[in-house]
Amino acid sequence: MLHLSDILLQHKDINTFAELIEVVKLRAKEERFFRMDLKPPYPDTPLNWELVLEGAFSGVLKEE
Repeated sequence: MLHLSDILLQHKDINTFAELIEVVKLRAKEERFFRMDLKPPYPDTPLNWELVLEGAFSGVLKEE
C-alpha cells in the first residue's frame, strides 16, 4: 500500500502539488492501493486535493 506520507518523506525535492501528482502517477504503476494519510504541505494544494490525487493514482488524470 502506498501512503502519501511515504511519498513526501522519500521525495523531499517535491516543491509543488503538480510535482506531487507526477510522482503519484509513477508510483501508481507499482502499487495497488493508495492511502492519503495527511494533507500535502504545498501552497498550491487545491481544496479538492484528495480527489485530484485519487484521480492521478487511478489513472483518471491523463498525461497532458
